[in-house]
Amino acid sequence: MAAAIRLFFFFLSTFPAALSSRGDVLELGDADFDYLATEHETMLVKFYAPWCGHCKKLSPEFDRAASRLKGIVQLAKVDCTAHSETCGRFGVSGYPTLKIFRSGKDSAPYDGPRTADGISQYMKKQTGPDSVLLRTHSDLQTFISHYEPSVVGVFSGEDSARLSEFLKAAALLREQFRFAHTTDLRLGAEHGVQSESVLLFRSPRLSSKFEDSVVVFSDHLTISSLRRFIRDHIHGLCPHMTTENRERLRVRDLLTVYYDLDYHLNPRVSNYWRNRVMKVVSQYSGRGLTFSVANKKDFLSELEDDFGLGTEDGGDLPFVTVRTKLGHKFTMREEFTRDGQSLARFLDDYFAGRLKRYVKSEPAPERNSAPVKLVSDPNIVIAKMNAVDNDVPLAYDVPGFPTIYFAPMGRKDEPIRYEGGRELKDLLKFVKTSRSRMADASRDEL
Repeated sequence: MAAAIRLFFFFLSTFPAALSSRGDVLELGDADFDYLATEHETMLVKFYAPWCGHCKKLSPEFDRAASRLKGIVQLAKVDCTAHSETCGRFGVSGYPTLKIFRSGKDSAPYDGPRTADGISQYMKKQTGPDSVLLRTHSDLQTFISHYEPSVVGVFSGEDSARLSEFLKAAALLREQFRFAHTTDLRLGAEHGVQSESVLLFRSPRLSSKFEDSVVVFSDHLTISSLRRFIRDHIHGLCPHMTTENRERLRVRDLLTVYYDLDYHLNPRVSNYWRNRVMKVVSQYSGRGLTFSVANKKDFLSELEDDFGLGTEDGGDLPFVTVRTKLGHKFTMREEFTRDGQSLARFLDDYFAGRLKRYVKSEPAPERNSAPVKLVSDPNIVIAKMNAVDNDVPLAYDVPGFPTIYFAPMGRKDEPIRYEGGRELKDLLKFVKTSRSRMADASRDEL
């Protein structure tokens, strides 16, 4: 008996309403874009459509960021439904699109965080020089005594070829990392280097006996080799995950320990738990799993929605989760012990494949008598799934709502994304075309 073909609809019932725009965001149009853009050395422009749900969600964060950046970086917006000429000129094809402009020129796409804090921090890094010139020991100490890590190049003179390459890399990577350089080799000698090199200073707040606070890069310097070096070493064994850097950390399988972490108000307690985590995870490094710590309060909704953990679970003790790059999720159900033994047992079980994956799912409906046919064909089933309250299968990417897929018979892990109109005739045509294509493919395989 042939298995049924299913057409999936992933949906979200409502979008948050946008707040009214504040005066700190400059509104630009076709007639005045070039004139006003050239007045600002650095400007972040949001290209949007009023009906776009993602634009509405971004709007209040963008407005708050504009207030925080007032006098530092100008934020602006363009309504693409009213000013299509400008949006077309800059290749805007989706909403919202954010771009960084320098003196009126399209400089780079904005690919940073979409929160007020993240936008503010990201754009502050776009001001000033790509790399800060350090002349004295005091300059160096001031620069590296920062909340975030620092990358410092040490060179023999202003005509150094390695310095030129370093500055090119700084120009490309400045939005992600802090760069500085010196032409006084004596500043490098203070940290054990006698020749041209690049020093990566990890954040002082994360200093630990389990790893070096300074890492030296002395290989052949190119933009790609320096980028690779920074990427591989800047986070260290157990970085502090935030809402701004989480996507960069999650490109790999990641274990995270969540607790009341606050390096501004309580650094001692923050490092108390982190040191206990590092003592354990240092024994598991190099096995394909990376590690981090995070403030539980910053990720409460994620812990509840993605892992089923509530604020009452564990009290003041840390939560532990694993999220793989494929989207598999695991939680440590045993209480976190101060000696780290429960974490070690969890890691042993993870690497031995003994852990059960956590899958977010609504209860199965007791009855499902709603209409599920488009046409009188017993092998076609129409189904819908709430992609917010249920984990979506890995093969089904859901960038927005509604997202529609055709799942072929016997090949549900190879769905076909629907990009057409939303009228019944469009959907019927898509189903018929997809069925014919799959039937042809099946005959070819035979």
